[in-house]
Amino acid sequence: MTSTLTPPDTAAETAGAARTTLGTVLVTGGSSGLGAATVAAVLAAGGTPLVLDLTPPAGDVAYAQVDLSDPRAAEAAVRDIVEANGGRLDGVLTAAGIDTPAPLDGISGEAWERIVLVNLFGTAAVARAALPYLKESHGRIVTVASTLGIKAVGDATAYCASKFGVVGFTRSLAAETAGQIGVTLLIPGGMHTHFFDERDAQYKPGADAVLNKPEDTAAAVVFALSQPAGCEVRELVVASSVETSWP
Repeated sequence: MTSTLTPPDTAAETAGAARTTLGTVLVTGGSSGLGAATVAAVLAAGGTPLVLDLTPPAGDVAYAQVDLSDPRAAEAAVRDIVEANGGRLDGVLTAAGIDTPAPLDGISGEAWERIVLVNLFGTAAVARAALPYLKESHGRIVTVASTLGIKAVGDATAYCASKFGVVGFTRSLAAETAGQIGVTLLIPGGMHTHFFDERDAQYKPGADAVLNKPEDTAAAVVFALSQPAGCEVRELVVASSVETSWP
């Protein structure tokens, strides 16, 4: 009696099973905060980070300057940096994000719209441009929402709208690309970064606020990017155990 091996369900399983490192990972907002922590984690895991940001990252990593509020510029930047660095892309983290807390009638239309453009439209533009590369490598994308993407608060209409949008966008993208690429929605709570530095005092975390280290959240990103083919980490909520914005 002879036996035969059952072939993999998809080409992605074959390619993913052979992947032993993170490969090349594109990180938006990779010059600070969660993005910078993820760049360091990718390097530590043997991967090659590519950074898109307005400001240069620390260290010697491939970088392109781009304003992610311009979707067409974001798409072009993805293609340019990937093609300039071997033409292969194995992973993406869309960590770039901005916010200016204020009541709806206390923030200009331009400032309100820029928050949505960077956080939501920028995420979608980067994903759109990265898709052909990720489909070729059977890679993975991790999008970054927020605990304020599942729970709304006042004086954050633009931020909540953009992050609720990232949640819906990512869930739809996962359904659309099932079996082709891996898609993970990351929902982080507050972290010790410069994200809060330019806020008015009333919108800054208090001295007693318990926030996560960005390095710990970055470890969750690497975990998602490192899963074997066919194993999907669809959503990750990573927050302090006393995070007040979740659940």
